[in-house]
Amino acid sequence: MIQIRELSKWYGQFQVLKDCSLDIYEGQVVVICGPSGSGKSTLLKCINGLESFQSGTVHVDGLSVGHLKKNLPKLRARVGMVFQHFELFPHLSVLENLTLGPVRILKRSKEQSVEVAKGLLQRVGLTEQIHKYPGQLSGGQQQRVAIVRALAMNPIVMLFDEPTSALDPEMVNEVLDVMVELAHEGMTMAVVTHEMGFAKKVADRVIFMDKGEILEDRPKVDFFHHPESPRAQQFLSKILHD
Repeated sequence: MIQIRELSKWYGQFQVLKDCSLDIYEGQVVVICGPSGSGKSTLLKCINGLESFQSGTVHVDGLSVGHLKKNLPKLRARVGMVFQHFELFPHLSVLENLTLGPVRILKRSKEQSVEVAKGLLQRVGLTEQIHKYPGQLSGGQQQRVAIVRALAMNPIVMLFDEPTSALDPEMVNEVLDVMVELAHEGMTMAVVTHEMGFAKKVADRVIFMDKGEILEDRPKVDFFHHPESPRAQQFLSKILHD
């Protein structure tokens, strides 16, 4: 579903990604972890064209991301993205946030878009919030709406960029529960996160990055029990408490 080959990116003289190569297959859940500033979020944003890159290739479902100037809206409609800070439109109600993309980009009817939105909100336990505005919701509720907004576009891939890092601790699980359900339903997912409990529960593979490089790409059991690189061993020793 996602193929990355020798991807490199610079910000001026600083190289943020160094010859990264990665395959994510349909139905897989891949967790990308590593210290802050290691290039995780940049790698994710290159997948759907939010960040440009100077060398290498990125393909999503066979489409070349680097050569999709005209088709980027179409690609992004099929690649759902959930950010750290929700990115909901504050002046639109929950329902309006959910129907805007399907109506404008997918050209669905308003009636069909509303029905899809209602079904998705029911699924994540937010039916009663349908006419509220983002500012009237808790952080966990806003992030669940953000996930539903991405799902309303009927994506083939979901990308999550540290979706729980801005939440209060008691709100984290309500977002992770939705993500776990998606994983169990077979959604292809790439998740940048420090939530190692989530990774242990649903990840097929774990990618470990440091200083712009992919140091490990391994099945989760191998990664957690036998990390090969000293840097990954050091990282895990600091964040695993069990």
